Amino acid sequence: MSTVLVTGATGFIGRRLVPALLEAGHDVRAMTRRPDDYDGPGEAVGADVSDPDSLKPALEGVDVAIYLVHSLDDPDFERKDADAARNFSAAAAAAGVRQIVYMGGLGDDGHDLSAHLRSRREVEGLLGTDGVPVTVLRAAIVVGHGGISWELTRQLVKNLPAMVVPRWVGTRTQPIAIDDVVRYLAGVVDQDEALGRVFEIGGPEQLTYREMLQRVAMAMNGHSIPIVVVPLLTPGLSSRWLALVTDVDVTTGRNLIDSMSTEVVVKDTSIREVVPGEPLTYGEAVRRALDERAASGA
Repeated sequence: MSTVLVTGATGFIGRRLVPALLEAGHDVRAMTRRPDDYDGPGEAVGADVSDPDSLKPALEGVDVAIYLVHSLDDPDFERKDADAARNFSAAAAAAGVRQIVYMGGLGDDGHDLSAHLRSRREVEGLLGTDGVPVTVLRAAIVVGHGGISWELTRQLVKNLPAMVVPRWVGTRTQPIAIDDVVRYLAGVVDQDEALGRVFEIGGPEQLTYREMLQRVAMAMNGHSIPIVVVPLLTPGLSSRWLALVTDVDVTTGRNLIDSMSTEVVVKDTSIREVVPGEPLTYGEAVRRALDERAASGA
């Protein structure tokens, strides 16, 4: 088995991935900026992707590094994420890391990508600048308790008996359960056939945001909700609207909304050849997210 470093170990994906990797038999280092506060499994290591000197000891002896870092809540996130990726690429190469696994964003390169998705693409390339093979998993909305995109959906349904929404509610996407994201990430670790490849991951259904809102409304309330589309609701106004009715900040909301006008669906299912198994349906992903929230007492 391998020694695996998980960046963002306390985040939405990282805190679920660390125990899955341990269960698979790997030695796991949980990288965080505040290791003294870390109470999860694995070995806590302190490092910051914006501080190149801190990365050297964290990566020493590591076989595979899983990169789950982004600065979506920062107005200058594109520059910060690019600088961080450069730092990590150089440090990983110097440490002799065999593979970097990166969680990117789903979307067709042939279309006009949002700043958010464009940044994810840039990071994909920068992580491999110094020669370490990169495995990229591209996903759209990840459904699970605590995820930003899921929380937007849940809170909109919870807080609004009816919605006036922008045109992006008609855009198709392919949501995926957090359990499947973790399964795919763990499944590509130290797999030769995954080195240097980009995989698209998603659930079994392609849905519009409107369809997702209605399915969540049925799961939470037992009935659908009235939804009225307003064509002229701009991304800027949309993000302020989201900030009023959810706890997602304006900057994060704007970056997410900019991506919602782009159709993001899986066109390549080759991940199933490397990590076999059927992904969960949207309905099951929603049920698990709601159950986990209830169990947490949130």
